[in-house]
Amino acid sequence: MKLAITLIAVLLFTNCKNEKKPVMANVAHKKTNTFYVGTYTDKESKGIYKYAINNEGMLTEIGLVATTDNPSFLALSNDKKYLLVVNEVNKDSIGFVSSYGIKNDSLEFINKSSSGGAHPCFIAVNKQGYVLSANYTGGNVGLLKLNKNGELSPLLDLNQHGGKGTTDRQEGPHAHSAWFEPEDDVSVISVDLGTNELWFSKIDENSDKFIASEPQKLAMATGAGPRHLTFHPNKKYLYILNELDNTISLVQKSETGGYQIKQTITTLPENFTEFSKSADIHISSDGKFVYSSNRGHDSIAIFAVNATNGNLTLLAFESTKGKTPRNFSLSNDENYVIVANQDSNNLVSFKRNNTTGLLKYISEIKAPTPVCILFN
Repeated sequence: MKLAITLIAVLLFTNCKNEKKPVMANVAHKKTNTFYVGTYTDKESKGIYKYAINNEGMLTEIGLVATTDNPSFLALSNDKKYLLVVNEVNKDSIGFVSSYGIKNDSLEFINKSSSGGAHPCFIAVNKQGYVLSANYTGGNVGLLKLNKNGELSPLLDLNQHGGKGTTDRQEGPHAHSAWFEPEDDVSVISVDLGTNELWFSKIDENSDKFIASEPQKLAMATGAGPRHLTFHPNKKYLYILNELDNTISLVQKSETGGYQIKQTITTLPENFTEFSKSADIHISSDGKFVYSSNRGHDSIAIFAVNATNGNLTLLAFESTKGKTPRNFSLSNDENYVIVANQDSNNLVSFKRNNTTGLLKYISEIKAPTPVCILFN
């Protein structure tokens, strides 16, 4: 009798161990990548949130990681120890840039500085720690610097744009983004929706000041309203997303440093006549596909890149399963695209086919007024 009981106990113990193995394997299979979500805080949002996506494309919320006003755009320091944030506000004609230390699933506030103008809507940081803030209402780009402890300097310099375009959104300068050129980390391209131009400058590392480059500007098509850009990996091509006329312009850089528009293509279907405006643009790291978001048509436009001349060919449109896709991001492994739908308060994940470039809907999750996605 005792022997029988012992045998039963051994069998039960063995079965229990066997039942746990597939569970552990399943957990290992569903490893996650995390990302931050910037928001507007005029409704339910309290600040910056953190989410995760597993390798099956399923989204989960980690939670609120920083309480702050209108953190509408985010950037990581080069060593990925610090998160930089624009606070898109207008306090006596000034907005702010904030710095946070990254501590696992939490953020620790370090300090904040003036962005140099009202309603900063974009931020970038380079290897040397220089920080650019594009101030939409201010019509300028601020220059700051991040030290090794994650502290932001006071405002070092301001590149004030001047001029105007032809539409009611172009009554004066509206800097919408500012980018460090990949082949020269102190060369800057500022994208101004209001003046309808790209502005070129360099940072003098001795004086910490902007110096105008030659040429200083490149005009886009009348009423185009340039907003964001993305660099081709070959560093010769730039794809400029024009918000107001819903187009992408291929800009080629010459060996002598000049710039020329080589192609412009619509981001909308030919038969679409309702209101829409472009928001964000990204290119795959292999340089084969360009993606852009349409607010109104509520879609991601997918383009193939011609390997010979950089020209774009429209492949497809993918519904974003929500309203007003302001921002989106490719995951670190580029297997997924996550879209922030501002006006339907949701994040949506899509599986990306690395061969065809096409997207397939996977999952969605609630998020309060999401407007920026940044993987860490």
